[in-house]
Amino acid sequence: MTDLLNAAGLARSTFYYQCQAAQRSDRHSAMEIRIRTIYDEHKGRYGYRRITAVLCSSMAEPVNHKCVQRLMQKMGLRALIRAKKRSRHVPGVSDAHVPNVLQRDFRATAPNQKWVTDITEFNVHGHKLYLSACMDLYNGEIIAHRMAKRPVFELVSSTLGSALSRTDSGAELIVHSDQGWHYKMQPYRTMLTAHGVTQSMSRKGNCFDNAAMESFFGTLKAEYFRLAAPNSLDALEAGVHDYVNYYNHKRIKLGLQGLSPVQYRLRSTA
Repeated sequence: MTDLLNAAGLARSTFYYQCQAAQRSDRHSAMEIRIRTIYDEHKGRYGYRRITAVLCSSMAEPVNHKCVQRLMQKMGLRALIRAKKRSRHVPGVSDAHVPNVLQRDFRATAPNQKWVTDITEFNVHGHKLYLSACMDLYNGEIIAHRMAKRPVFELVSSTLGSALSRTDSGAELIVHSDQGWHYKMQPYRTMLTAHGVTQSMSRKGNCFDNAAMESFFGTLKAEYFRLAAPNSLDALEAGVHDYVNYYNHKRIKLGLQGLSPVQYRLRSTA
């Protein structure tokens, strides 16, 4: 063997490295076939972790999940099901606990006692538009709203700023939201504190704690978005503005004695 290596001009280490590389290549080729078989058998529902588990249960020696992941990337295979969302820390988000002060008591006896706010998403041919809105629970009036193509913090902060500009003092005011990261941002909480506003948040994963705002979004989508079916984001944005104006000034509510939110507020505060 030594004579052959010398004649070929190869170092012993190079020869054995090439042998091992060839063996690895053969093993990987066989592994790729098995991975493809399992992937197709489960119609693309399995990712590299589940495929690794199947391989380990059917082979005499353990299989490294990183190897399976690398081979699947090389083959262009990935699970077709939706990946689980993983929580991430957003810089500037406060970890302080905010209690549910509102406690699903959606009644108010005067304007600017209780506000609720949230964000909803629209999708037009794969393009998204986000609406941030703030409602006064006294009469269900949308007192501020903003729209943007991305759910950035400025979308929420500008909505709050516009709403707060309507009142001189927030000493008796509660502003309720879900636990979205926007509402946990320190600048948002600073805006509330500066106006003497009490912040309230829904319990985690409980949409009923903000049912009034969710109800408005449902009404908006049922009475405008699904009926009008806008074909562009520009048309959608203009349509939402028009609907909010209609909702506030013209759409009557039986719970408001057959008046629109603005009519009810003007009559009760005259």
